[in-house]
Amino acid sequence: MALRLFNTLTQKLEEFQPADGRTVRMYTCGPTVWNYAHIGNLRTFTFQDILRRWLRYRGYQLQHVMNLTDVDDRIIQESIKAGKSIQEYTAAYTQAFLEDAAALRLERPEYLVKATDHINDMVALIQKLAERGHTYTSEGSVYFRISTFPGYGKLSHIDFQGILDGARVDTDKYDKENARDFVLWKARKEGEHYWDTPLGPGRPGWHIECSAMSMKYLGETLDIHAGGIDLTFPHHENEIAQSEAATGKPFARFWLHAEHLMVDGQTMSKTLGNFYTLRDVLAKGYAPEAVRYLLASVPYRKRLNFTFDALRAAGAAIERLRNFKLRLETESFPEGLSEAIERRTAEARAAFEEALDDDLNTAGALGAIFDWVRDLNTAMDAGEFKKGNAAAALDLLARFDSIFDVLRPTAHEIGISDAEIEALIAERNAARKARDFARADAIRASLAEKGIILEDTKDGVRWKRK
Repeated sequence: MALRLFNTLTQKLEEFQPADGRTVRMYTCGPTVWNYAHIGNLRTFTFQDILRRWLRYRGYQLQHVMNLTDVDDRIIQESIKAGKSIQEYTAAYTQAFLEDAAALRLERPEYLVKATDHINDMVALIQKLAERGHTYTSEGSVYFRISTFPGYGKLSHIDFQGILDGARVDTDKYDKENARDFVLWKARKEGEHYWDTPLGPGRPGWHIECSAMSMKYLGETLDIHAGGIDLTFPHHENEIAQSEAATGKPFARFWLHAEHLMVDGQTMSKTLGNFYTLRDVLAKGYAPEAVRYLLASVPYRKRLNFTFDALRAAGAAIERLRNFKLRLETESFPEGLSEAIERRTAEARAAFEEALDDDLNTAGALGAIFDWVRDLNTAMDAGEFKKGNAAAALDLLARFDSIFDVLRPTAHEIGISDAEIEALIAERNAARKARDFARADAIRASLAEKGIILEDTKDGVRWKRK
C-alpha cells in the first residue's frame, strides 16, 4: 500500500511521492520561543516527528527544516518587561524547547533555523515582491496587497468575496489599505529592537519569516508543509500568497495540519487552570515516554483529549509492551519454529504498516501491535511459542519502536546503581521465599522498566543492563 496523506489544500487523501526521487523536502512550523511550549504545541511537534520517522521507514531521505520564531510582538514586549535583549530572552526558552524535545524523543530536523539569523533573506524576498508590484508602504511599514494575488484563500477555503471590506482578520496595529492586507516589514517603534535595512529600520512580520527560510534551504516548491490547524489561516494562507507571488510556482504540494488538543474536554487555558507545559506534567511524576505515547496515540487529524487518566493508561500500555519484550528476551522457549506464529507476526507487521500508510493512523497501528502482543502472550502461556519465533517478534517490536520510540528506558531509569539492583534482587528473593509472588513480579517489572534484565538460574539470579 502506498503512503496516503490528507492534503488540506485539496481536501483529499492523496498518494504521496516526493517531486524529486527519494528526497522529501519538508518544512514544519516550530515554536515561538517567548515562553515554554505547552502540551498542545507538543502534540503538533510529536505528530511531525511521527511523520518524519515514517517517511524514513518507507525509504525516503529527508531534508527537514523547522523554524524557531525568535522575534515577534510578544517576544519584544516580554523582553522589555524582563529588561533583556531579545537574544538573551529567547535563548532561555530556546534551550527549554530543545530540552522538552529531547525528553519527548523528538528527532532533530536537518535544519533548525532561527528567524533572526535570516533577516537578509527576508529583506530580499520582500524586495522581490515589491519589484513584482505586490507591496505598498505605509507609515514606514511594508504590506502585501492581497488584491494582487487572485488565489488568496485556496488553503483555508474561505470565500473572501463574502467578507466586508474593513473587516479585521488579524491583529497588526498598522495602517493598511485593506484590513486583509498583511505586514511584511514592521516600522521601527521607539524602544523596540530593530534592524537597519534597505526597507528602512524595523523588523520582519511573522509570515515572511517562514517563506524566506523554507525557500532558502528547500527551494521554491516544498513537498510537505506541516503545522497546527490554528496556523491554516492566516499564517499558512499568507505564506502561500507571498511565496507564490514571488516565484510564480506552487509553494507546497502537501499541506498537513494537526488538530487541537483539549484538556478534560475543554480548551486549554490558564483561566480554567488546565494549562500544562511538559515540565508541569513531569513534575507530577509522569514519565516523558508516557506523554509521547499519549500525544501520538490519537490520529493527528482528530482532536486529542488530554486527561491524567489517559496518561496513566499510556504508562500502563508502555509497561505491557516492555514486559512482552522482556519475555521475548529472557524466557526459555521450546526449540523449533511455529509457522502459525510466524504468520501471525507477519500479519501484524502488515496491519501496522497499512495503518501508518493510511494518513498516519497511529491508533490503528497501535491496535495492530496490541492485538498481536495479546495473541503471542497467549501462545507463550500455552507453550506454543517456539524459540525460533523470537527473532521475527523482536524485529517487529524494533520496527514499532523506530516510530513510536517508547520502549527504551529514560536516562534517569538507566541511572540505577549496581548496589540498588542487588538490593532489589535480595528483596525479590525474600518475597519469593515468602510466596509473595505479586511483590516479586512487581520488583522484576520495575527493574525491567529501568533496563535491567533478570535471569533466574539454578545458580541464582543473574542480571544485565540492556
